[in-house]
Amino acid sequence: MSRMPKTTSRPQRSDAEPRVRRGYFECRFGQLHVHNAMPPGGGFEEGTPLVCLHGAAGSGRMFRGFLPLLGRDRSVYAPDVPGCGESDGPEQPVATAEYAAALGDFLDTMRLRTVDLLAQGAGAVLATELALTRAAQVRRIVLVSVALGTLAPAAGDFGAAAYPLRERLARVTQSLLVLRPRDASWDAGARVREVQPAARVVDLSDQGEDLFQGAPGVAAEAIRPFLRA
Repeated sequence: MSRMPKTTSRPQRSDAEPRVRRGYFECRFGQLHVHNAMPPGGGFEEGTPLVCLHGAAGSGRMFRGFLPLLGRDRSVYAPDVPGCGESDGPEQPVATAEYAAALGDFLDTMRLRTVDLLAQGAGAVLATELALTRAAQVRRIVLVSVALGTLAPAAGDFGAAAYPLRERLARVTQSLLVLRPRDASWDAGARVREVQPAARVVDLSDQGEDLFQGAPGVAAEAIRPFLRA
């Protein structure tokens, strides 16, 4: 496993950084609230769009410091998963596949032909389901603080408790990067290679639970080369 060098946790601001904006889009459960950032001017040289999926009991707001950093060279979207943040949720409990399909409604609305996915914590079940059900659309996947093995996702979060993450993740064929900050999923994250031997695993041992809030620059530096490859 490679280890990232220690660096400053404060993102560098510049006039070229895009503004973080918010909007609402229709999905099968109602309205989906999305935070997003786009390169100034956009254009044909823009990289593959990145969709960021938050973990349990969170919202897309957790990526607000991260969005403008990756948004310098690609469009970046951070939806509130249905039932979280300001997004409408299902009236009855539904399986993970339905949450993923609702996010797929957003991808279809935006006419995004190819996307990369970044998922934190329990968001890994959504990224895995999208990677399998939209294999031609999902190019690369980044999992951060993924709970695989002894640490199961909490019940009631995107149907994650009943989702066979280990078995489903083993079927994913896209290139995979795993970031391991030193948090509750530190040990479980290393087990991803048991089902995905080719996965690249990067240890961020100087970082803790709040990687995207406390050190968005570190996260961006770890992720950007993988998305460019």
